[in-house]
Amino acid sequence: MSPRTTLVIAGAALLAAGLTYEYGGAYWPQVKPRIEAVTGPLPPLPWEAKADGAKAAEGKAAEGKSADGKPAGGQAQAPAPGAAGQAAGGGRGGAGRVVAVALGKAERKPMDVRFDTIGSVQPLSTVTVRTRVESQIVDVPFDDGAMVKKGDVLFQLDSRGIEAQIRQADANLARSRALLEQAQRDVSRNEALAANEYASRQKLDDSRTSVQTISAQIKADEAALENLKVLLTYYTIRAPISGRVGVSGLKTGNIAKTGDTSTPLAVINQMSPIYVSFSVPQRLLPDLKEAMKNGGKVLATPQGMTQSAEGKIAVIDNAVDATSGTVGVRALFENADEMLWPGVLCNVRLVLRTDPDAVVVPREAVQTSQTGTFVFAVTDGVAKVRPVSIDRSLDGKTVVTKGLKGDETVVTDGQLLLTDGTKVEARPDGRRPAATAGAADPNPAPSAPEKAAEQSNDKGTRPGAPATAKGAS
Repeated sequence: MSPRTTLVIAGAALLAAGLTYEYGGAYWPQVKPRIEAVTGPLPPLPWEAKADGAKAAEGKAAEGKSADGKPAGGQAQAPAPGAAGQAAGGGRGGAGRVVAVALGKAERKPMDVRFDTIGSVQPLSTVTVRTRVESQIVDVPFDDGAMVKKGDVLFQLDSRGIEAQIRQADANLARSRALLEQAQRDVSRNEALAANEYASRQKLDDSRTSVQTISAQIKADEAALENLKVLLTYYTIRAPISGRVGVSGLKTGNIAKTGDTSTPLAVINQMSPIYVSFSVPQRLLPDLKEAMKNGGKVLATPQGMTQSAEGKIAVIDNAVDATSGTVGVRALFENADEMLWPGVLCNVRLVLRTDPDAVVVPREAVQTSQTGTFVFAVTDGVAKVRPVSIDRSLDGKTVVTKGLKGDETVVTDGQLLLTDGTKVEARPDGRRPAATAGAADPNPAPSAPEKAAEQSNDKGTRPGAPATAKGAS
């Protein structure tokens, strides 16, 4: 007898005792039916009914009969879905269960051996423009940020002082040339007089020395004039290289000063061709040198952009950085469209070589266990565990070096439901696997007694209880 039934009977007994004591036997005929209604047999709850049915079925099965009274050899009723799933599936990937999975193909195709890293754009040449003479700026004929060519005028300085010095040096040269002509005439005259002994030998020698002295003076004047002309070119500052000029450091009217600590007038960066600098691990140095001989391809994608520029390896540093274990590399790009801008960070992809016939599978097909990597290969609808060795993964594909031939069908989704030898079937992409035959429903629909129990519990009464029970409480 359950504790609940005991409590009900005890309550009814107390009620009967109280009524008998209060009213005697006069009211016993009216009280007795009510007590019998309370203490009568209670209908079983849904789970109690299931348990009793299961026990009865076990007892009859032991006697050689089925749950419905028929002999055990007769036709039995279909088992419940959950029981069938347990018997047929036997847990994960049972032999009698067909699992819906996503499938992919192993194939042979060319695959690059590449290295991805981050690099920065660096110009081949950067020139900081400074003045070599001190003077006032009278003209800045370029626009800030403009593209300039080698020889274009960038700054014009006040050159009136140097031009005056050039004119003075030119006059000094003319005077020296005139003195030379006079000295040469004196030599000719003294030579004629000395031949007739009308002039001394010493006077002839003096006139010849004067010619040589004036000739030397002419050379000095010419050199001074040439120097002044060179200085004059410093007052017109031209672009030493072709490239893109930055913002002018000084504008018209400012005094340009010499020296390393002075304000730079402008900075010019060569834009085409241009470098992309990056580092690679020293373990890739042999492949890197071989790729450089074969014109190794380098792709640079500026961060924030989708378009890539293609270049080639141009420079490998002559030493490995001992602190990082890497070697510096510079790739050369034509950059005619100026997509690569100095200082920009780029995603760099270095293609070292290409394997022409590599076996690849979808990356999702490769699984990892305590013994290594493996895939589920499907043959005749049965999934088999296939241990594999992998080399690298790129673009959603994994290169397999051992374990596959390249024509297998592999499982790409649903491996958690599989064991070696599980039967499988392909499912449409993007759809959840349908419930297979014999699989237990994790959320079965409630039966009719269970629904009645839930409704009765909501109302505060037990299903099947007499209406008088509520009034007697």
